[in-house]
Amino acid sequence: MNRRYFLAASAAAGAQLAPRLGSANDTVRVAVVGIRGQGNAHIKAYAAMPNVEIAALCDVDESVLGNRLTQVESSGKPRPAAYTDVRKLLEDKSIDAISIATPNHWHALMGIWACQAGKDVYVEKPCSHNIYEGAQLVKAARKYNRIVQHGTNSRSTAGMREGMEKLREGVIGDVYMSRGLCFKWRDTIGRTPEEAPPPGVHYDLWLGPAPKRAFSRNRFHYNWHWHWDYGNGDIGNQGIHEMDICRWGLGVKYPTRVSSMGGHFMFDDDQETPNTQIATFEFNERGRKQILVFEVRHWISNHEAGIGERSDGKRGGNTVGNIFYGSQGYMAIDGYATYKTFLGREQEPGPARSEGGSNWANFIAAVRSRKVSDLNADIEEGHVSCVLMHLANISYRLGRSLNFDATTMSVPGDSEANKMFTRPYREGFVVPKNV
Repeated sequence: MNRRYFLAASAAAGAQLAPRLGSANDTVRVAVVGIRGQGNAHIKAYAAMPNVEIAALCDVDESVLGNRLTQVESSGKPRPAAYTDVRKLLEDKSIDAISIATPNHWHALMGIWACQAGKDVYVEKPCSHNIYEGAQLVKAARKYNRIVQHGTNSRSTAGMREGMEKLREGVIGDVYMSRGLCFKWRDTIGRTPEEAPPPGVHYDLWLGPAPKRAFSRNRFHYNWHWHWDYGNGDIGNQGIHEMDICRWGLGVKYPTRVSSMGGHFMFDDDQETPNTQIATFEFNERGRKQILVFEVRHWISNHEAGIGERSDGKRGGNTVGNIFYGSQGYMAIDGYATYKTFLGREQEPGPARSEGGSNWANFIAAVRSRKVSDLNADIEEGHVSCVLMHLANISYRLGRSLNFDATTMSVPGDSEANKMFTRPYREGFVVPKNV
């Protein structure tokens, strides 16, 4: 890649607020950080919006960065500025917002730095690698009066929003249980040796807050999801979407008890996180008990409640969605935008809808309005859902149930569990206590 495109931003000291937008016709200048996988979806979403400019791209892999720059330019858009270090990007006061699609271990720190630099933030799910980080990101969003959207896309689809309204209206009666299903065919990742990073990969920047460790391809592009230092397993990858829907539909926040078990079955490879996991959460809010059950499966499985079934009648493929159980029926949610209801003892078809929407468009609208209330997936809602995922993983890793106290945000009497709410950080990449 031609290095003249790696720009040095202004060296003016101190973080200042980005220019405030005066109207819907003002151009919102967005930087996308982490652009190999999901970050490309961010690029395409912003590129399709009027009065939104992709002002900069940032990635630690120069080959990925070069390809994306060419992609944007080939679409007829102006060539964005290019960075490998997000800290340099954040010095550019002309950038209004950053959109983060890096590995999980970078999400919260990058979001906090962006808030401190006066940028609004779209942060991919999960918004944190552990519970402490998420809480600090919420604090930063509020302290610096930033618009921070969480990447749980279903919050902005018309189908899902209507489905949640129907649950509140009592379409299936008293909702006592929700299930999240993450049945995705995940093959073995095999084993890869430790080696020198490929040319053009700024590996120390990629590690960021994570512990220093030699490079291995199985801990880099995408497969970082399956290593505890960087990812949170499939419950924190695909699963956090369904976890958020489960909690949204039940209308709850924090559980009183969490229990999770599972394992890494069938494959002998480098994966650390479970490929099969069941987590159960008990809630006691508004004087009533409710339960949430979440399940990850990694290989051949049946479909449930019609979720994931193919239109050609053939079997196979993923089953990703939710089921809500009530006193008068059940609701099946397929993906992010489709719900169906089945009512009464005869399970007669009830209200249903399938219609999408854009979480990125909602974010840009809130950036313009400066109203946190306009966000469909405000960072605080995202953080609460991520806490559930983190508690499930802590329970799984410790091999025991957790009694959670939402008042103290701790597991009383369990110092080992509480220690896993955070972790040590490398110098220069510390998630700050005082944001």
